[in-house]
Amino acid sequence: MEIFQKWKISKIIRACIIIFVLLIAESSVSHVETLFINKATNQTIDLSTMALKLTEDIRTDIFTTKDSLTGYLTGYYVNCPTCGGSLSCKPDYDVKDGTDTYFDPTYGTVNIVASSKNLPCGSIVRFDLNTISEEPIIAIVLDRGVRGNNLDLLTKTNEYARKYVGRRTITYDVLRQGWDS
Repeated sequence: MEIFQKWKISKIIRACIIIFVLLIAESSVSHVETLFINKATNQTIDLSTMALKLTEDIRTDIFTTKDSLTGYLTGYYVNCPTCGGSLSCKPDYDVKDGTDTYFDPTYGTVNIVASSKNLPCGSIVRFDLNTISEEPIIAIVLDRGVRGNNLDLLTKTNEYARKYVGRRTITYDVLRQGWDS
């Protein structure tokens, strides 16, 4: 029995020596630690402030859709038999010479459309009309004379209005509601 205990003790001693050697070897190897310090751990996120900022970003992004409407799109020209020859929203803007665009300080040169009073004067809309352009058409409401959500696109001639615009149902995006929004 004494031999067995001596053998057991020597095994324990050997195991301790091996552990000791491993610990010394481990401590002699240099370790590089990368620390990430988060200085914002005690800061809270104010969700209402984030929502206000997002709302402001949407409002200031000129190409963000504010509303989408569906109606008929037709074309007209300024010298049509039932037209008065001037624009309802901008009567001092001369389109009698065939001008069918308007320069808006925010959107640049845009087409002109007539709308009902559903859209205030100066509203900006965007719609697709592949017969005129592969790109979306941006237009400003400068005239009246249609009902509901319909739009009437000002064109240079009656023939152009019939051939390229016609009468079609479209869904259009409202990018700006009136002059000041």
